[in-house]
Amino acid sequence: MHNDIIQTAVAETMARINAFVRVLEQDEIPLILNRLKDEINQEIALTGQIAGRRRELMARVKGETDYGALREIHDELNGLELERFLKIQSVAALHASCTEYRDVLAGRALELVEQEMAAGGKGSPPRSYALCSMGSDGREEQTLITDQDYLIVYGDGGGEAADQWFREFSETLVERMAEMGFKKCTGDIMPSNPTWRGSYGQWKKKLLAIVRYEYEDYAKNLMDLIVLSDARHVAGDKELANDLVGLIRGLEQDYFQVLWGMAKAATEMKLALGFLNRLWTEGSGEHKGEFNLKLLAWAPLVMNVRILAINQGIPATNTVRRIELLQKEGSFSASFAQGLVDAYTILTRHRILLQIKVIKGINKSSYYLNPYTLPADEREQIKQALIKIEDLQRTIHTNFSIM
Repeated sequence: MHNDIIQTAVAETMARINAFVRVLEQDEIPLILNRLKDEINQEIALTGQIAGRRRELMARVKGETDYGALREIHDELNGLELERFLKIQSVAALHASCTEYRDVLAGRALELVEQEMAAGGKGSPPRSYALCSMGSDGREEQTLITDQDYLIVYGDGGGEAADQWFREFSETLVERMAEMGFKKCTGDIMPSNPTWRGSYGQWKKKLLAIVRYEYEDYAKNLMDLIVLSDARHVAGDKELANDLVGLIRGLEQDYFQVLWGMAKAATEMKLALGFLNRLWTEGSGEHKGEFNLKLLAWAPLVMNVRILAINQGIPATNTVRRIELLQKEGSFSASFAQGLVDAYTILTRHRILLQIKVIKGINKSSYYLNPYTLPADEREQIKQALIKIEDLQRTIHTNFSIM
């Protein structure tokens, strides 16, 4: 993990070097190269220091039994990532690190809650089970501010006794993870909600009911299926988790009308683009001069990439990896794929910077961005990112014959 982060930092710095060199006079190149060499060495040193402390904290997680202490470890790990991001601003490195240590913390929570259930006379898990994440965690795109987006699946054959055990287990788990610094999901996408908990057979029944339009609230259940599209094993029985993930992907592909509905929703997502491709911002109210970076830029990109990946049978959940694989199998040209990766990186970097402002008490919201507080080149980057997303929406609109 440490080497991967160093390689990412070096690669991103080398990209800056190449950009500089293309516009420099010949006699300026050695001076700039020496400065950038020093910058690389500083980044490597900082990464090494943070990685050392991170390893110490991760080792403590495995033996810690106090939820308050685990919350402190979680907070310090977040602080380390914030510090590194301010120095290096590597989106990929932050995603990888935050996802890894939160998986470890979630796994420890499972162990401790199992022990708590046993100590309370409830016994051991009556069936094998798995914890799966969804949302940004499912896509391995964790950032500095997170909440709980998890489901639980357990083996068939336990009857009502197993259902009751996992209900109590899930309710306790959600509370304990909140104590550890995982905020409760405002959308209630947590295993304490029976929608996000069940045996494999119960999950299969629910999923079939969604794709066969057997539920009345079609819009809500379509959204649930979209959320499930990013499911990923975190802890517990990996084979069981992978069986559920395979079931989800298979049904999405088998029932094209459902995927078509998801594609239609994706292509209709609004973007912060106005007349003549100018950046659109709120004209009045609390967020006058700002736009919701998540809803009007970042989310449409993630959503539309997801749709194409599902349609093409790509198993990856990570957005950048999905783009890479879509290029590899021929859905995207190399230049279009790179444009989408650049768009994702630019938009996510600004999302993380907004989160840092909230953490430091500068802003109240981590969603709204005023583009006119940014340098002109960064404003242009955001505009080009939105134009690229609009091109992607047109591609899906055509591919799915959406009228």
